[in-house]
Amino acid sequence: MALFNRKNTNAASTTATLAVDPALAALTGDYVIDPAHSSIGFTVRHAMVTNVRGSFGEHEGSLQLDGAAPANSAASIDVKIASIDTGIADRDGHLVSGDFFDAEKFPVMSFRSTSAEQLGGDTYRVTGDLTIKDVTRPLAIDLEFNGSATDVYGNERVGFEGSADILRSDWGLTWNAALETGGVMVSDKVKLNFDISAIKAAPQG
Repeated sequence: MALFNRKNTNAASTTATLAVDPALAALTGDYVIDPAHSSIGFTVRHAMVTNVRGSFGEHEGSLQLDGAAPANSAASIDVKIASIDTGIADRDGHLVSGDFFDAEKFPVMSFRSTSAEQLGGDTYRVTGDLTIKDVTRPLAIDLEFNGSATDVYGNERVGFEGSADILRSDWGLTWNAALETGGVMVSDKVKLNFDISAIKAAPQG
């Protein structure tokens, strides 16, 4: 089911895109990300030999899905840096310090979408601006649409999961330590992971 803008290669496909799928149109509306059933995390190489995984326990966001004009769909997410959790308190403390995120001065990491397109099937690419500390740079996130459902409480839900690779140095996260055997303590490459469940908001008015 196409939620975003489908790439077209000819006039026939353009015409087909304009025919709105009733199931897609039914998803049109504003959604609030459910933090209790969503996760935003990361994976980074540690000491050249293993991966460290972490997540941010506090985040909020919204989706605006437009079934009649999917290219108008949008997403926004705000993440509280101080909620970082890698399972080791001392490491978390280092990550929120001035060596890394400097959470006291820059408490929020944010993403604001600028465009979206279908890559094929239920896979999409959402492009937008990611802000970490005082640096804003473009980021493309590849997402899979997991479907829609009405839960036992009557909430209409949609689900997405996906990831994006970044170089943390692009956002000013440059702290590192050299290893005696060569290489560095923390890789520059970081994988961001998204598992999103969002609830449709009641119509206003």
